[in-house]
Amino acid sequence: MGESHVAIVTGAASGIGQAVAQRLAADGCRVAVVDLNGEEAGRVASALGGLAIQADISLRADCRRAVEETVAHFGRADILVNNAGFQHIAPIADFPEEMWERMLAVMLTAPFLLTKYVWPQMAARGWGRIVNISSIHGKVASPFKAGYISAKHGLIGLTRTAALEGGGVGITVNALCPAYVRTPLVESQIDAQSHSRGISAEDVISQVMLEPAAIKRLIEPDEIAELVAYLCSNAAGAVTGAAWDIDLGWTAR
Repeated sequence: MGESHVAIVTGAASGIGQAVAQRLAADGCRVAVVDLNGEEAGRVASALGGLAIQADISLRADCRRAVEETVAHFGRADILVNNAGFQHIAPIADFPEEMWERMLAVMLTAPFLLTKYVWPQMAARGWGRIVNISSIHGKVASPFKAGYISAKHGLIGLTRTAALEGGGVGITVNALCPAYVRTPLVESQIDAQSHSRGISAEDVISQVMLEPAAIKRLIEPDEIAELVAYLCSNAAGAVTGAAWDIDLGWTAR
């Protein structure tokens, strides 16, 4: 990685995406910070000397525009990190159809479209890195998260297919499968469960959220960003089609 490389990071105004954008910028990348929250995207991009793009990636036109604006501004796009996502918890019988459709649009269709739109120029230069932020729930299931789990399982399938197609043209495609990461969304879930169950936040983490895990703590966004940075480097040129567990030992059982 170096100054010539340009990265597009979705959901980069906070949490994992922000940590990834900061880490790639530290390695010399120029970063397009893509987020639904344009104001926060501007704040992050300004601190990095990058480009802020306000976009609703559930819309096909906004996915295309995010790539086009990046290329118009920087002249290229070499790295794509598909990170944007959100949660909705409900039993299948009560799961709103419109929420299902939006979750798949943001977490599965958008990564496909963004991959499709950056692919030709990566292939033409013979170098590209695509990292999809899936989840441990891309490999295992939990109740009441049908939309999230379906999208994250699908994202691993997209990763593997794209890796097979990209191998001959210098594009690597990998997925990360983290357990719970310390993000604003997760911390709000901890507070809500602590209140509803009448237990401490620490007990929510260790006894509820991470009961199957060996390590009873949240993952820090910077830890995810470090693995993304490796997968985007020349050192990871032989790594593709992998779904990397960073799950506190969740799947070791």
